[in-house]
Amino acid sequence: MVIGTKSLTLEAFLQLPETKPASEFIGGQVSQKPMLQGEHSRLQGKLCEAVNRVAEPEKIAYAFPGLRCTFGGASVVPDIAVVRWERIPRTDSGRVANRFNLHPDWAIEILSPDQSQTKVLGNLLHCSEHGTELGWLIDPEEETVLIVLPEQRVRLLKGTTQLPILSGITLELTVEQVFGWLVFLEASSDG
Repeated sequence: MVIGTKSLTLEAFLQLPETKPASEFIGGQVSQKPMLQGEHSRLQGKLCEAVNRVAEPEKIAYAFPGLRCTFGGASVVPDIAVVRWERIPRTDSGRVANRFNLHPDWAIEILSPDQSQTKVLGNLLHCSEHGTELGWLIDPEEETVLIVLPEQRVRLLKGTTQLPILSGITLELTVEQVFGWLVFLEASSDG
């Protein structure tokens, strides 16, 4: 949903109170992300868990769910922002900083019902223009993953196709495996 604004600047947007769900500022427009629903929330959680399970212990990267990233004249909140370990902003005491004034190295968006695929792809292309190495646009309804690669090359993947992962992260996933996380089978009853 686009929120009407009178020539709002990025600086003015960043002074506004946070909204729930989060609002984004890109191309001079403010828009609010949709409220998470079941499939979206499940995929977001499972992907963060999968990436962090292999990337965090080796201090390669960390997957942050719903992290505001401000860069290139915009402020976006990818569903998952994966940031290489050495680029994670820290305070003087070494704690993770609250503000990330940088692009994610890998941006993952999960399309929600009634969300504009064009707008979400536009966010991923903005990320790519400003240094993001890899973008995913996951479409649960179509069971596809649109990949944004360097130089804004775009590929559509489905089925048993292996998904590209941020370099250095030893994780293997297929499109089919990602959507398999949405299936909850009932526990069997013995006796």
